[in-house]
Amino acid sequence: MSTEKNTDRFAVTNNVSAQSSIPPRREKTPAERVMPPVVYRLPGMDTARVHSNLKYSDVENPYLLMDVYTPSNLSKDERRPVIVCIHGGAGAQYKPKDWGFYQSWGRLIAAAGMAGVTFTHRLGYPKPFLSDSAADVSKAIDYIREHADSLNADRDRICLAAWSAGGPLLSTAMREKPTFVRCMVAFYAYLDCQQSQSHTENELPATVRAFSPITYFQADPSPMIPIFVARAGQDEIPTMNDSIDRFMAAAIAVNAPVTFMNHPLGEHGFDNQNDDERSREIIRSAIAFMHTHLQ
Repeated sequence: MSTEKNTDRFAVTNNVSAQSSIPPRREKTPAERVMPPVVYRLPGMDTARVHSNLKYSDVENPYLLMDVYTPSNLSKDERRPVIVCIHGGAGAQYKPKDWGFYQSWGRLIAAAGMAGVTFTHRLGYPKPFLSDSAADVSKAIDYIREHADSLNADRDRICLAAWSAGGPLLSTAMREKPTFVRCMVAFYAYLDCQQSQSHTENELPATVRAFSPITYFQADPSPMIPIFVARAGQDEIPTMNDSIDRFMAAAIAVNAPVTFMNHPLGEHGFDNQNDDERSREIIRSAIAFMHTHLQ
């Protein structure tokens, strides 16, 4: 993993206001951001079974690979609900699925009794390549459903979990509402990218709108997929929290099935950067939300 690359999470400087009581943070290296594990652990993480480097796509790109983490003691016929982890903008060549962050999330999900899917897709920074990466997400889901029996996976109980710039890739499920996607999770994620400079300068306006989850709220909330939203109160990514705040206001306006948690002192990536009880509370709650809607 190169430490010279700035990803979407790390390419900006801290812009906490001068009025804030939070002291300025030292700028961290990419490795300090992506390699530490999540700050919450469960028994069984170290013994999770890992199906490594599965080629889930026919696109000619050597980095488009997938890992699937499952509990170690499953019988051949057991099927567990699936959490598809969608990373943020980095570039496939930096192999996000191999970062310590996503490896630990995969193991944590397995220890919680589910199947954790981590995979590298083509979402980039500053150019997002939204259509390409969305196609990768669809291919990854298709692969899991087609190979569910060999992976101890339940093809009809899937949660999509997105981090950071991966948030727009939840849009397809919000629009199409596939019955097998039972819930979604968004950790400090773009939920309206119509004011994000990297999106508006590199994608057509129609594409930016189509990939903004806020677009798909409707008057009747009953068919909407439940979504858990976690916000980092000290997020340093420009317009990130604005996008979440707009999304939440729109969700409340239509009485949508949204669960919301805020980390007042959390920075972007708090689930592996802020080793505190609020981070652990939010992670525990996200896992409980998954269980509730998948079990």
